[in-house]
Amino acid sequence: MNDLRSVDLNLLVVLDALLDEAHVTRAAARLGLSQPAASSALDRLRHLFNDPLLERGGRGGMRPTPAAEALRPSLKAALASVKAVLRAPAPDLGSVRRTVRLLMADALAVEAVAGLRRRLSETAPGVDLAVLPWRGAEEAVAQLARGEVELVASVLPPLEPAFRRTALAQESYRVVMRRGHPAAARFDLDAWLAHPHVVVSGRGGGATPLDAELAARGLSRRVAVTVPSFLMVPPLLLGSDLVATLPSRCVPRDAAAPFVALPPPIPVEGFRLDLAWHGRRDEDAVVRHVADAMVAALRPSPSGG
Repeated sequence: MNDLRSVDLNLLVVLDALLDEAHVTRAAARLGLSQPAASSALDRLRHLFNDPLLERGGRGGMRPTPAAEALRPSLKAALASVKAVLRAPAPDLGSVRRTVRLLMADALAVEAVAGLRRRLSETAPGVDLAVLPWRGAEEAVAQLARGEVELVASVLPPLEPAFRRTALAQESYRVVMRRGHPAAARFDLDAWLAHPHVVVSGRGGGATPLDAELAARGLSRRVAVTVPSFLMVPPLLLGSDLVATLPSRCVPRDAAAPFVALPPPIPVEGFRLDLAWHGRRDEDAVVRHVADAMVAALRPSPSGG
């Protein structure tokens, strides 16, 4: 691979989409290719890198191989460099004044915005952030389409080719309760189901995928409280015997926090958080800079913290 003349550099654009989407059909739609063309490109990429790049994951999905994940930072950097050569000079981020509007749920905003703001204060100090109220993923995508926001961070449905998306983080679940909770000492499935649950739902309740999994096992739980915000959960857990099954990013991380967080007693499938924008923003250097800074802000530290 030392001779670039022997490499079709367009394949790197396809590889970028394939790794972002972890799905050949979605990557093809994002690039305006047919599904067979994207599959053919994946075959060529596998030969080029001598690695499968995408492998089968849970529930028939796909996931990048470790070698593919290792490629992603340098691939993103290489494509960004090529785009920089081809596009008009970028604005001076040190002097630009702009407000970028974001949509995300409250718990993610609490974690992401502080780190994002710290990065922007160094690289683009005149860029301000406005986090708008979250009304669900479908409405968020509609707001992107209408140009009412620049960036959306969430678990997102399949998107039309006009939109772009990149992975922010892979999320898993933890069962959370107060320290001293009667279920904490000998936590198991029976203890988990013996106590009332608090659930976060912007729609005011209804069965969740976890309830469907329990029903398939002939089990059920009592949902005693439904709230619209993850930030409302910790106060409810304190001083009660409620339990909550939360994304790990919603669990208080302070070592002194008066909570216990345990793995669920049955397998609970995690999910991917994505960052999305409309294709009309592809050449918007400020929005793309904020997007890159947000990805970096949520990237795990080298120590794994």
